[in-house]
Amino acid sequence: MSTPIRYTAVNAFLAHLQFEKRYSLHTITAYTNDLVQFFDFIETQYEAIPLPQITGSMVRTWLASMKEEELTGKTLNRKISSLKSFFKYQIRQSVLVKSPMETVISPKINKRLPAFVAEQEMSQLLSHLEFAEGWKGLTEKMVIQLFYATGMRLSELIGCKETQLDLSKSVIKVLGKGNKERIIPISQSLANTLADYIQQKPASAIGNAHLFVTEKGKALQPRSVYSFVKFYLSQVTTLQKKSPHVLRHSFATHLMNNGADLNAVKELLGHASLAATQVYTHNTIEKLKEVFAKAHPKA
Repeated sequence: MSTPIRYTAVNAFLAHLQFEKRYSLHTITAYTNDLVQFFDFIETQYEAIPLPQITGSMVRTWLASMKEEELTGKTLNRKISSLKSFFKYQIRQSVLVKSPMETVISPKINKRLPAFVAEQEMSQLLSHLEFAEGWKGLTEKMVIQLFYATGMRLSELIGCKETQLDLSKSVIKVLGKGNKERIIPISQSLANTLADYIQQKPASAIGNAHLFVTEKGKALQPRSVYSFVKFYLSQVTTLQKKSPHVLRHSFATHLMNNGADLNAVKELLGHASLAATQVYTHNTIEKLKEVFAKAHPKA
């Protein structure tokens, strides 16, 4: 989405996110949408007043107008977060002394528990399900295996280069949000399978550094990955949501359910804070209930 030239402060902030913070295109697009929407409102309602004159009351008026459009609490929170980051940046740039967001309260939202595929269903998918024939099927199976074995995000996986693999040490270097690197271990068996996959790459892939390629030697596209992940998951689970991110949830949930340390899972997922990882502990509680029901005489 293009940003109006008159919004100089917004353009400078977005450039900061892109070139200094190294945010993804998806994230920058979300910030752009939120900020342009807000400043369009300010321009319409208050005749484009200077930044220092924007108040918390004006922000709340804008949010109230969003509520009338029946936006969810999660969407409103994202817009509030965008504005908070923007005004915080203006303070660092000495444009503002105080943020109007100090008096803006984010709406409470009910946290949804992460959807995940059961362990036996994942086993069925990877061990018994038939994949398409040829290079296409081999690639699709490898992608699903790696999603589940590493918990990588979609952008991380399709952007993964062969040079990020050290198969002799059974590790993958992942480039995550904000260009942060993390090392994820994989099994020796998966390392061997990946080595075989690389050896079988079609001649059309010569010169393409991406780990996963199509039959034409091109990098995988997000839409096609969504499509085949949804197709294969639908063969083994009745979950409403069937996406690559569900495989990431499954990776984290199964680790937690089998006794993994929360901090270790945080590092493997590339989360910036422990709070983001704690959503997976609820499944461990369910596991404890199951153990209690089986073992306690009064359960």
